[in-house]
Amino acid sequence: MLPRCLWVASRWRREWIVVEVVVAGAGIVGLATAYELTRRGHGVTVLEKESEIAQHQTGRNSGVIHSGLYYAPGSLKARLGTAGAASMRDFAVEHGVPVEICGKLVVATKPEQLPALEKLQERGQANGVPLRRITPSEAKEFEPNVSCVAALRVETTGIVDYVGVCRTLASLIIEGGGRLVTGTEIVGIDARPGGVTVVAADGEHRADRFVNCAGLQSDRLARLAGLDPDVRIVPFRGEYFELKPAYENLVQGLIYPVPDPTLPFLGVHLTKMINGGVHAGPNAVLALAREGYSWRTVKPKDVADYLRWPGLWRLGRRYWRTGIGEVARSLSHKRFLASLRELVPELPDDSLEPAPAGVRAQALRRDGSMLDDFAYLRAPGQIHVLNAPSPAATASLEIGRTIADEVDRL
Repeated sequence: MLPRCLWVASRWRREWIVVEVVVAGAGIVGLATAYELTRRGHGVTVLEKESEIAQHQTGRNSGVIHSGLYYAPGSLKARLGTAGAASMRDFAVEHGVPVEICGKLVVATKPEQLPALEKLQERGQANGVPLRRITPSEAKEFEPNVSCVAALRVETTGIVDYVGVCRTLASLIIEGGGRLVTGTEIVGIDARPGGVTVVAADGEHRADRFVNCAGLQSDRLARLAGLDPDVRIVPFRGEYFELKPAYENLVQGLIYPVPDPTLPFLGVHLTKMINGGVHAGPNAVLALAREGYSWRTVKPKDVADYLRWPGLWRLGRRYWRTGIGEVARSLSHKRFLASLRELVPELPDDSLEPAPAGVRAQALRRDGSMLDDFAYLRAPGQIHVLNAPSPAATASLEIGRTIADEVDRL
C-alpha cells in the first residue's frame, strides 16, 4: 500500500515526506491503531508508560469476542462491534492466536425480565447479529446446569487471547517500520500548527500527528495537550472470581444475565476462558485510583480529580441504590455467589476462588450521564480517544481503521 505523504514544494526542490505519528498507549486500541497506520505507510512511534504492553483494560478482561448484541443500532459500538466480531476472529486465525467461537446464552431468570430480553433480541436483530430465542429446555442443551425462563442463543460470540493479539500487533508494527517504546510516561504535549512535540520520560518525540489511546489516562493527556474535554474518566473496578477446577464442568461456554438497560455494564456472568477455567464476574464499584485494582489501592490525587467533577455527584444521586448493592457484593463473597446462582443454581458454597480484577475507564459527562458509545475528540494535528470501554477489544481493529481514517483527514 502506498504511504500517505505530505507534498512539500519550494523554489528549489519538491519531495514527499512520510507523515510521522505518535500513538500514546499500548493497549489493544493503541496497538491496533498503530498497526493500521503502519499499514498505510505512516511512520509510527507508540509510547507506553508501563514496562509491558496490555497491562490494564486489555490484559484484565475475560477475553470475550462480543457479537454486537447490546448496542444502540447505528452507534459506533453497534457498527464497529459487529464488524469486529468477524475481523478479530479472522485476525486471530490468520496469526495463530488462540480463538474459539463457542456462542453464548443470555438468560432471563425471572418472568419480569422477559420484556427486556425481547428488546435485546430486537436490538441484536437490528444490528445484524445471528441469534434466536430458545426455551429453557433448549437452553439446557447448551448449558445443562443453567436456570432460566427463556434465553437468547448468540452464535457469533467467542473467546480469544487478547494479550496474544497485542503481542502479534506489536510484532507487526515493528516489522512495518514502527517503534514501540515502553516504560516511558508522557509528561508534556506541545501541539502547534507545524506539528506536535510529545515530551516523555525518555526524551522528546516530534511528529506531525498525535493519537491518544491512553485509556484510563486519556482525559488527562487531552488536558495536557491544552484541550478541555467535556468528560472525565471515572474508574470502575470489576472484581472477578474463577470457578475452582472441580466445578468448571458446571459451565460449558458463556452465560450472561439480561443487563440493566440504564447502565453500560452487562452484569455478573460466567465465561469460559481461552486458556482454561471459567471466569465469574465482574461487578462494578468505584475504584479509589485510576488503576485501583483493589480496595487497598488509594491515590488521593485520582480521587480528588473525579470528586471535583460534578458529573460524579449527579450520577451518585441517580444510582446510589445500585452503588450500595455493588459495594455490598464486593465486600460479601456470599452475595457475589448468590448473583451467580441466579444463572447456575448448582454452584456450591466453596466453588469460587479470587481472580485478578480489572478497571473500566468510563467517560462521564458533566450532567452525570455515562458516555454509552465510543467517542473521540479531534483537534488540529490530534485525535484523542476518550471513551473505549467494552466492546473495544472486540472492535479494536475496526476502531484502529476509524482512527487512522481520521488521521488521514487531519
